[in-house]
Amino acid sequence: MERHQITGHTELIGLMAYPIRHSQSPATHNAAYEKLGLDIVNLAFEVDADDLEDAIKGLRALKLRGSNISMPNKTIVHKYLDEVSPAAKLCGAVNTIVNKDGYLIGHNTDGIGYVQSLKDNGIDPTGKKVTIVGSGGAATAVQIQSALDGVAEMSIFARDDKFKDNAIETVKKINENTNCKAVFYPLEDLDRLKEEMASSYLFTNATGVGMKPLEGITYIPDASFFRPDLIVTDVVYSPHETAMLKMARKAGCKTMNGQGMMLFQAIAAIELMLGQRVDSEYMKEKLGISYVYTDDDED
Repeated sequence: MERHQITGHTELIGLMAYPIRHSQSPATHNAAYEKLGLDIVNLAFEVDADDLEDAIKGLRALKLRGSNISMPNKTIVHKYLDEVSPAAKLCGAVNTIVNKDGYLIGHNTDGIGYVQSLKDNGIDPTGKKVTIVGSGGAATAVQIQSALDGVAEMSIFARDDKFKDNAIETVKKINENTNCKAVFYPLEDLDRLKEEMASSYLFTNATGVGMKPLEGITYIPDASFFRPDLIVTDVVYSPHETAMLKMARKAGCKTMNGQGMMLFQAIAAIELMLGQRVDSEYMKEKLGISYVYTDDDED
C-alpha cells in the first residue's frame, strides 16, 4: 500500500467515533487530498462519548484542520464547539468540525450529500412533494436539508418505536423553520403510505432496513406501491441494490442507492474544512463508486 510521505509540514484531519476501524472515510478523504496535492492526512480515532470533550480540546490544542464525527458523538459534540451551522442545529447532530484558527464550527453534511447526489443524477425535488421513511440521524438530516433546499411538501413516515418522537419533532422543525409543509404519519398505516407515495415526485428509504443484518427486507409490501414515474432512492449503500430498489426498478422507477450520499457528504466536509473544490468524477472513479443500477449488477 502506497503511503503518504509524512513531513514536518504534514497537517492532520481526524475522524472521531466508536467503533470506527471499519470506516472507509479515511480512504475517501485521503484520495481527495492526494488529488488536490495537499500535505494532509486523515486518520481514524476511536473516541467515545466519555472521551469526546478531551478529544475536542486536543483537536484545538494540536491545531487539526478539522474532524469528521460519527456515532456515538454526533448528537453531543455541539456542547464543545464555538458555533453550529443552522442545518446542524435543526438536525440536532454534527458530523463535521471545521477549525478556523482555534474557533470550532460544527456542520452536518449528511443532508447536503444526499441532495447533491440527487442533483448529480439529474433529480430535482425543488417545489415538489416527497415521501421519506425514517426517524434516525440520517433520516433527519435528509429531511431537514431537503426542506431547506426547497422541497414544497414532505410526508414523513416512521415506526412506532423509541425514535418516533424524533420524527414528530422533525416535522415541527420543518414547519416552523422552512417553507416546506411537512406531515407525520405512522409507518404501520400502509394504505396512507401508498396514497402519499402515489402523489409524490420522489420516495426515499432513509432507514437501515435493507442493509445487514436486515438485508433482503423492505418496508414496501409489494410493487403496486411504485409507478414508473416515481423516483425511488435509498440511503443504504451496501448492498448496491437493496430489495426495495430492485422491486422499484422492476416496476419501471428510476432508482438510486446511498453511495452517492456517502460520497458527496464526504466531499462537502472536505470542501468546508479546506475551502477547495473536490473533483467528484475523479472520486467516483478512484473509489469505484456507482450509485445508479446497471445490468452488470444483476444477480
